[in-house]
Amino acid sequence: MKIYKFIKFFLVILSISALLNSCASIPKPDWSKKKPVIEPNATKRAQQNVKDGKGMTIFKSRKNSGGDFQFASSNPLWRASLDTLNFVSLANADYSGGVLITDWYSEENTDQAIKITIRFLSNEIRADGIIINLYKRTCKNTVCSTKEIKNDLVSDIKDKILKTAALYKSQDDKNVKKSQPIKKFGGDNE
Repeated sequence: MKIYKFIKFFLVILSISALLNSCASIPKPDWSKKKPVIEPNATKRAQQNVKDGKGMTIFKSRKNSGGDFQFASSNPLWRASLDTLNFVSLANADYSGGVLITDWYSEENTDQAIKITIRFLSNEIRADGIIINLYKRTCKNTVCSTKEIKNDLVSDIKDKILKTAALYKSQDDKNVKKSQPIKKFGGDNE
């Protein structure tokens, strides 16, 4: 009988110690050492920017603001994309969300059309700063199917955008340099 009481006592103590041990806090990982991941979904990124208070101000002080955004017309990558896609109308052009979406485009064959989407991941002129997707819609007897196309046309569009953006950036840099006042050094102050 004493052995059963000892075993019960031992199990109670063991259970209590297990419960108390499970109440210990688990150390949380330090996420501050990792680089932030850029949200690929433009709508979510734009909504988060609004929540964080990031945006553009014109006549107010920018103290404690969350971001530094340019006007769309001063971004060479954005302008180059618009110029490259000038042959088709745009369904959505959201600069703050970083996305361009064209309407369905068809030259002669009305049963086939393409749609181009461009997502901007960076303002820098880099190949990994934009993602271009090309979709083809084929219709037969009012039944349409859509599929993504991965061919040379995607890389051709991307190359043209990057080359045009590089030219715009070069022109912008020259214009800024020309508009700066000439500095004179020495004793001649006229």
